[in-house]
Amino acid sequence: MPTFQTYNVTPTLPGTLEPLREMSFNLWWTWEPSARRLFRHLDPELWNRTNHNPVRMLQLSRQSRLEEVSQDKAFLRELKQVHDAFRNYLERRETYGKTGAGSAIKNPVAYFSAEFGFHESIPNYSGGLGILAGDHCKSASDLDLNFVAIGLLYRHGYFKQEIDKDGAQQAISLNQNFHHLPIREMRRGDAKLLVSVPILDREVFAKIWQLQVGRVSLYLLDTDTPENNAEDRLITAELYGGDLEMRMRQEIMLGIGGVKTLSALGIEAEVFHMNEGHSAFLALERIRLSVVAKKLDFYSALQVAAAANVFTTHTPVPAGNDSFPREMMKKYFGDFARELGIPFDELFSFGQTRVDRSDPFSMTILALPARERREQIAR
Repeated sequence: MPTFQTYNVTPTLPGTLEPLREMSFNLWWTWEPSARRLFRHLDPELWNRTNHNPVRMLQLSRQSRLEEVSQDKAFLRELKQVHDAFRNYLERRETYGKTGAGSAIKNPVAYFSAEFGFHESIPNYSGGLGILAGDHCKSASDLDLNFVAIGLLYRHGYFKQEIDKDGAQQAISLNQNFHHLPIREMRRGDAKLLVSVPILDREVFAKIWQLQVGRVSLYLLDTDTPENNAEDRLITAELYGGDLEMRMRQEIMLGIGGVKTLSALGIEAEVFHMNEGHSAFLALERIRLSVVAKKLDFYSALQVAAAANVFTTHTPVPAGNDSFPREMMKKYFGDFARELGIPFDELFSFGQTRVDRSDPFSMTILALPARERREQIAR
């Protein structure tokens, strides 16, 4: 059977234009008008055709056009001004994070979200929750906070909306090529960096991509890797796609896989911020680590974990808060409860109101911060 290889042929960027490549791989340009104007001036038609994606635009640019602008004194002058502003932004020392109250944050804040919306050319979001997460990252960059973000990288994004001739909405799958995005695959030496997460009877692997947002790094997990079977490669296929089983697997990968990602990168976070309940399984993983590695009892480990957790909700209505039936939680977390040293019923109760024992397991209730959790324990 013949073997097929896919190659991306890109033009050679003249040396004087190398700053364009550097800036295209940092989303600072998305909130800096002068940078967007610079990329648009390079080729207005191509800028629009690539959905305002500088990385893809540089890949598709005509070599003759690149050679032309590399000799254009006006363009080079504008490029220098924008690049100087970019470097000054990254290197500035008098910032809130370095000289203000933010300098008290010695270890990073780790911000977890199921979606991040920075710009239309990076469709890893569906709406308001993603835009909120993206703006949170941009603000952290502007303030120069000690801050990292964790999410999932979806092959098909959410979907593209189109209106057909009858006025009905049609959902168009995206099927993204990640090499057209401003992301870089994390590696350890010559090998890609992988994290593994136990799901049911097997280990599911995820590779890690880095997206630079000004001074802030976002790390995105991607299960579409040959180490997984076909079913598990679909975990990060689509934002909010699939059935309840797929949602469970995505949220295990985000929360538990996200904690493992920080460890693999050598990042010791001081605060774990859950943007909505999708990542709340991170709390269980952090408790498990204290029980297994530090030999704490469950309730001591719970207090240590809860003291460092922050939870914010964007959608405080039932439809916007995930919950799982008892049978599904038992299927996925029965062994996990044994590792924690508690009965499964006790673990399950941490996702309930404790008013109605027939309630499903709510990710929002699990994510509630330390004060509310202590009150529940007291009751």
